[in-house]
Amino acid sequence: MADTKTLTGLHYSPAMDEKTHEQTYRGFVRFVEIGTVTVLCWVAALAIGGVHQAWVTAILGVLVSWVAAAIGAFVPAIGWKAQAFVFAGLLAILFLS
Repeated sequence: MADTKTLTGLHYSPAMDEKTHEQTYRGFVRFVEIGTVTVLCWVAALAIGGVHQAWVTAILGVLVSWVAAAIGAFVPAIGWKAQAFVFAGLLAILFLS
């Protein structure tokens, strides 16, 4: 049978480090948010390259999204918002060109 001694409802068991657990969870969520918006930027850049044959613009979009991802990763207050501006710019290029 499974050991259920650590299931204490809403509280952490004494064997678990609550602070480390919460910090790891926040880091994982931040990584997933940044990664998701970065992939959306790449998809938009590929669409720009495929639809408008503007592959240099697409490559620049990917590079700028990497820089924005690095900024978001190192400055937690910014997070995924740095890539959101890049994504909005890429969408504007895609639909307004």
